[in-house]
Amino acid sequence: MADETRSLRSVYNDAEAKRTGIESSTYSNSSAYQENLLAAIQLYEECVNIADRISLFSPNESLEDIATADLKFLLLNYHIAELIQRINGQQHRKANIQRAQRMYERYLKQLDQYDILGKEDAALFEQYQDSPNTFSTASTVDATARRDAKIKRFKAEKALKQKLEYMRQNPTVLQNDEAAARELHLTEIAFCTHQTFQALEGVGQELHILSLAPPSPPPDSAIQRPLDARERNGRADAFTDRLDAPASHLSAGLKGPLLDSSGKPLRPFTLTSKRLEMKDGVFRPDHSLPTMSIDEYLEEERKRGGMIEGGGEQSGIKPQVDEDDMELADQATMKAREWDEYVEANPKGSGNTINRG
Repeated sequence: MADETRSLRSVYNDAEAKRTGIESSTYSNSSAYQENLLAAIQLYEECVNIADRISLFSPNESLEDIATADLKFLLLNYHIAELIQRINGQQHRKANIQRAQRMYERYLKQLDQYDILGKEDAALFEQYQDSPNTFSTASTVDATARRDAKIKRFKAEKALKQKLEYMRQNPTVLQNDEAAARELHLTEIAFCTHQTFQALEGVGQELHILSLAPPSPPPDSAIQRPLDARERNGRADAFTDRLDAPASHLSAGLKGPLLDSSGKPLRPFTLTSKRLEMKDGVFRPDHSLPTMSIDEYLEEERKRGGMIEGGGEQSGIKPQVDEDDMELADQATMKAREWDEYVEANPKGSGNTINRG
């Protein structure tokens, strides 16, 4: 039995080393990460088999009967479940989640057997056994009570984590004090129990979502579709719907006349002009580009009569009077005086006789 116990500890140390390397890795999608993950799961499962074979834990024992060095083996099922949840791949996701759920249940049942679960954790475990699919760590319809329960569990978990970190940072105390080492293991078990109930809540929600997904078709089932005219006539290989296909491909296998004597098409054909137009418009901008220059536009407007040509009053531009031409200057002066006299004789509003008294 001593040899088997040493073997158990040796395999456990290898599994812990694998798990430590996995937790320090950041690339969870890499093949090396997944290989180490499966290797760690296999080592922990080997530890469980060895522990069962040597009857390390017995239902007739209590917590005080378990040696301090063997308390860490109570976390074997928890580590297996936690690692299984990290396996990638949607094809077997539901099976992996259900497998992790079973390992979490085995972990809690073993703790319950030794009365390690606290009062609140024991109540949660009983609630989970009654309804595993709808389990929640804060099962209440009252939003305030639900929030308070979540906060309470978060604070308790945070306190356990801080206590665990403090005890791990002082290894000398653990080496000389068996009670402190035992308390460290029990604190770690309490922390993992908190994590287990949260994981079981998430597992139930994920299984519910996966149950609503449509079943995936078998990978070897090909969708049969009816053959079109080209495939029935053996000319399917020469068909393409690519706009940039070379002309040689378009003409391959399509020899012979295009129309018969009555004008009926004998083979499929492509309107090249439309095809080239669509090809040229692939990389065009979203806005409309100009089709003529400004000078061309003005010339077009002039031809349509949209522009007024000529001088003087027609164009809206007053002609400049030559000051050296005395006759034109006198005419402009007389015209201005006549306009002033007209304005004085006809003040603004004088033509409106409606509102006069």
